[in-house]
Amino acid sequence: MRVAVLGAGAIGAYVGAALHRGGTEVHLIARGAHLEAIREYGVRVLSPRGDFDARTPATDDPAEVGPVDYVFLGLKANSYASAGPLLEPLLHDGTVVVAAQNGIPWWYFHGLKGPYDGRRIESVDPDGSVTRVLALDRAIGCVVYCSTELEGPGVVRHLEGTRFSIGEPAGGVSERCVAFSEAMVAGGLKCPVEEDIRKDIWIKLLGNAAFNPISALARATMVEIAKHQGTRAMIRLMMEETLEIAAAVGCHPDISVDKRINGAERVGEHKTSMLQDLEKDKPLELDVILAAVVELADLTGTPAPTLRAVHAVADLLATKVGMAHAPTSAPAPTRAQASTPAST
Repeated sequence: MRVAVLGAGAIGAYVGAALHRGGTEVHLIARGAHLEAIREYGVRVLSPRGDFDARTPATDDPAEVGPVDYVFLGLKANSYASAGPLLEPLLHDGTVVVAAQNGIPWWYFHGLKGPYDGRRIESVDPDGSVTRVLALDRAIGCVVYCSTELEGPGVVRHLEGTRFSIGEPAGGVSERCVAFSEAMVAGGLKCPVEEDIRKDIWIKLLGNAAFNPISALARATMVEIAKHQGTRAMIRLMMEETLEIAAAVGCHPDISVDKRINGAERVGEHKTSMLQDLEKDKPLELDVILAAVVELADLTGTPAPTLRAVHAVADLLATKVGMAHAPTSAPAPTRAQASTPAST
């Protein structure tokens, strides 16, 4: 099995190092000082589960890697549509793309039986721009319950969690999911193959759709939001509305709102990924995390007044950040900084 990690930031480099440790042929695609450090020293993983090193090939040119069996996509979802030139050299007819993204994926209604089968969600796949780059039949869903950060170039600090739940958009357990799961497990990670990966998507989204935008708007940590009476009540309403929308599109995740909020509070003084992006003047992942949820509310006729109000204000903030973010021709951004904690 040949695997390319496209976007070898904190999560991508950690996964790549683990796969390499398990005996998989892995190629990391990174950039800048991080790339140079990996080329010279490999990836250094610092973890409470035990430190280890992985001397994996690394490049900023996917053409040097060539076609692979799996692409682990560590890019942020808001850069998928522009990732075609990076992705194309890695593909052969059977290449599978494992997309480790937050929020609602571009493939959400692909293979889902019911009234919305095949429907495109414009917030995450405007005019089909993502589907043209990431073909639906290549996609495997991946929900990350793992927290890492780049401590320095080539050095990944693993904080908590090792679970990467994967699953087919059409459901069931496929050979290609099982093969990738086995490679991940051989590297010391948890990688259950879920028969309905959408439940995991909504469980993770329950926290992200509420805490991420509120943290950016209030510039507050998880525990600050959870302990403040007003924002705690707002988070509860947002989560309850999110569960109503999930049910309206046919998904019923088994999760308690109280458990979700209490788990986020235990994370402590953690800044969400959206707040970190805001502080670094980077584009916010609002489309897949909140705009898509509001779009699904529109689709299903679900009221969701709190989600709509928060989205309106957060969208203005994201627009201002986007206007300040000058377009460049640099490679697409990776999840290079701290990822969302496993419990949020």
